[in-house]
Amino acid sequence: MTKTALVTGSNSGFGYLIANTLASNGFKVIGTMRDSKGRNASIANELQAKGITIVDIDVTDDESVAKGITQVIQEAGEIDVLINNAGVGTLGWQESFTIEDFKKVFDINVFGVQRLIRAVLPQMKKRGSGTLIQISSILGQFVLPFLGSYNATKHAVEGIAENYRVELAQFGIQSLIVQPGGFGTDFGSNLLKASDRAVAASYGEYADAPEQMWAGTEEGHESEDAPSPQLVADAVLNLLNTDPENRPFRTTVDGTGLNPTIEKINSVTEQAMQEIYSAYGMSNLFQLKKY
Repeated sequence: MTKTALVTGSNSGFGYLIANTLASNGFKVIGTMRDSKGRNASIANELQAKGITIVDIDVTDDESVAKGITQVIQEAGEIDVLINNAGVGTLGWQESFTIEDFKKVFDINVFGVQRLIRAVLPQMKKRGSGTLIQISSILGQFVLPFLGSYNATKHAVEGIAENYRVELAQFGIQSLIVQPGGFGTDFGSNLLKASDRAVAASYGEYADAPEQMWAGTEEGHESEDAPSPQLVADAVLNLLNTDPENRPFRTTVDGTGLNPTIEKINSVTEQAMQEIYSAYGMSNLFQLKKY
């Protein structure tokens, strides 16, 4: 039976690769993006020519999400898999990000995730099956300087996914995380910068350190031996082709050699969760129920 997968932010980066990869491997794919008739029209047309259905959704807008998911269900029927990929990066001294700056990035990276999940869960619960995949980051497990607000959103997404994991397994719905490392996508071209430039200036000779750090990062992404972002799309496909009982909760995808280190953190985190839930007599919440 053909599975239907909805991929947010399919107009670029990981979302574009994931949508193409799943469509090429037998999935019915719904790709979402903003402005598919305007600035993203060429990408939308390209994806549609490959059999991918395009739906306009702005993850920061409640009405847009509700309308888009209603359209998807009417046209495609059930949504078997939700892949929350849409997101934005940030760059700057954390102190220089205002509350409004934080609200903006959280609205996209965190609240957008919750909006989509809330929109698809009713039909998944009614059916007693479904898969939620959050495209998080290795920065959901540690932090790097100058990416503060982005780090915070990915830690939040990991918490959201953890909680859905134990709340939804009894309804036959699986919550999973994919943690990409650094890859050469268009991520860097859309970074949100901090608004309070006066604060940045107060760091004196180090004021430009965020930009200098990112320039070095981009140089690494463009080198001949830089890892391919296709690795992330392949990891998602592999996850979905694995029997649900054998899927890891977290899947790390990093081509720079950090995989073993992040997997150690993930392993310790998983062991701690299992021990805590066992102590509270709630180990059954990790078991995916089959209907």
